[in-house]
Amino acid sequence: MTQTQRVFQAWKGSNKFILGGRLIFGPDARSVPVTVLLIIVPVILFCVFVARHLRHEFSPYNAGYAIMVVAVLFTIYVLILLSFTSARDPGIVPRNLHPPEEDLRYETTVSADGRRTPTVQIPRTKEVIVNGVAVRVKYCDTCMLYRPPRCSHCSICNNCVERFDHHCPWVGQCIGLRNYRYFFMFVSSATLLCIYVFSMSALYIKILMDHQRGTVWRAMRESPWSVALMAYCFIGLWFVGGLTGFHLYLISTNQTTYENFRYRANSRTVAYNRGCASNFLEVFCTKVKPSRNNFRAFVEEEQPPRGVVTLPTTTSRESEDGTGARRQKVEDDLDIGDDLMNISQRCNPAEGSNEQPHHGLDIDQSVLGVAERAATIRTETRHGSWGSRRSGSWDIEADVTSSNVRESRS
Repeated sequence: MTQTQRVFQAWKGSNKFILGGRLIFGPDARSVPVTVLLIIVPVILFCVFVARHLRHEFSPYNAGYAIMVVAVLFTIYVLILLSFTSARDPGIVPRNLHPPEEDLRYETTVSADGRRTPTVQIPRTKEVIVNGVAVRVKYCDTCMLYRPPRCSHCSICNNCVERFDHHCPWVGQCIGLRNYRYFFMFVSSATLLCIYVFSMSALYIKILMDHQRGTVWRAMRESPWSVALMAYCFIGLWFVGGLTGFHLYLISTNQTTYENFRYRANSRTVAYNRGCASNFLEVFCTKVKPSRNNFRAFVEEEQPPRGVVTLPTTTSRESEDGTGARRQKVEDDLDIGDDLMNISQRCNPAEGSNEQPHHGLDIDQSVLGVAERAATIRTETRHGSWGSRRSGSWDIEADVTSSNVRESRS
């Protein structure tokens, strides 16, 4: 085995890595700086135009500084949760290099001309028992594995993710087993931050009304940034606040967003519900499982075992050349068959007579059909409800591996 490059350099998914594979993002990682700006910019405006004027409005005289400190510290906390959500492995299941041999089914099909063809098939689904309930798991053609329960293949990241919830474009990452807890904490903390900024801005408007003994409209004209921040936080609450409420419901029933939208009240979701309290403990109080991928490890190139024949694959760029190569292969096989026939006729000049020559050659007639029995692999195509995929079954025609030429002596 040779070590050429690290895992993150040869990664087949669509993820992006930084710091030598220490941080992993989704392909839409460019949205993360936008999310950071949507959090930082309003807080900066709040500190400059609102919190700064509230420093001496409470007793003791400098108690108002706490408003600015809380806003800054809480913003840092939200950004840390965002980094934990978007910059870590969400629970990617490592791909297999080959289909699982224990699940292969070998069958024989008979063609129209009576020729038998061995067929290798992989069942599309199989059932496993989860908490006493039979759950059907599907085979993933891309990752060449049966997905664990609650696992799904993300079409954006091109990976199978354990306990797949959804792919969030705002954090640029899949939400799965290893980062769902931080995602919910990030969304709920952003909701609290919106409420905090909205409340302090409204409080500043109230203080302006008391000082000037004017109407609310006069106070709003005095501090337009407070009005803008209140409007921004009100709109943001519809998104992050609604998302927080929805995920509170999902956690209480132990569902994922994917399961809720696809299966609804199916038995698949009932199998994981262990009660409201236990469901919350499972999400927030269990230890986060370590990643199943070591992105900084070196890739070990496997050599095919001795005696195993691997069939070459043809890429789209080689398709035109491959057609000519196969045609040339058939012509060469026909020439070999003609030569063997001529040898057979020269060695058996008195065919049909009782006398046999001193030396004779018996040609295995299976060689003569080698041109008609070129090995082919056909991948059937199925279309599922979530896009096109390959079916994972192959039909392989037997090829002549060797020609037996036996010399007989009279």
